[in-house]
Order: sequence, then C-alpha cells, then structure tokens
Amino acid sequence: MLPPSSPPRFQGPTVLVAPGIRLAETELQESFLRAGGPGGQNVNKVETAVQLRFDAAASPNLPQWVKDKLKTLAGRRWTGDGVIVITAQRHRTQERNREDARERLFELIREATVRQAVRRATRPTLGSQKRRLDAKATRSGVKRLRGSVDID
Repeated sequence: MLPPSSPPRFQGPTVLVAPGIRLAETELQESFLRAGGPGGQNVNKVETAVQLRFDAAASPNLPQWVKDKLKTLAGRRWTGDGVIVITAQRHRTQERNREDARERLFELIREATVRQAVRRATRPTLGSQKRRLDAKATRSGVKRLRGSVDID
C-alpha cells in the first residue's frame, strides 16, 4: 500500500498504525477533562474525558500525501496549526476513553493511507447512448406538454 521509504528513527515506544506507518508515543498528547452528560455526582468530580492531540502536519512519520488526505478526512478536528484534536467521553472510565480516542485517531490515519483507484474514462456504449437519448426525448416531451394551452 505504501511505497518503501527509509525508516524513521524512533526514540522510545512506538505504535503501529497502518502498514508502513508507525507513530512515536511522544507524538500523542493526552489531557483529561470532566465529561458532560449524565452520570450523577461522578461527572462533577472525576476527569474521565480524554482530549487527544496529534500534530499531523509536523509528524515526520507521515508521508505528505497521507497528511493531505488526513486534512480532508479530519474536517473540523484539524486545527489551523495542523493538529488533530479528538475528544472521547463515551465511556465512564478514563482508560476506556483513552483507548477510544486512540483507536479513532488510528482509524482516521488508516483511512487516509488507502489510495483511491484512478478512474479511466471509457467510451459510451451504443446501449448507454440510446438510453441517454430516450431519456432526453421523454424529458423534452414532458416540458413540451407544460407549454401554453390553445383554448379554441
């Protein structure tokens, strides 16, 4: 899927995200905050929500074409500085929210590594030309019937 390139040098633990793409743990920044929604008193005193930040624009481990596609896929989660921000608060525990945020980021990167097949234009067939002309004739007839009516 990915073209072979010189392997980047990692300092510390890494995470295999997609074939040929590894991220250093130091590239992922997590902060914890209080989650909203139901949960009673637990919501008000425990920081279970996780905000995961990944500086994709500055990451040396992502090829440029993956960064470009990632920017499109991330949408509003991509900040002006090129940082992807994912907030996870679906679960009641901090650990499960951490796993959820990481998995969502990794899935986004995996999706960005899939290359779209290049579409090659083909010539129209006789059947498709006939269907197209029949549809145009039908539509023309409908519009002609909507014209002014002669009252004689």
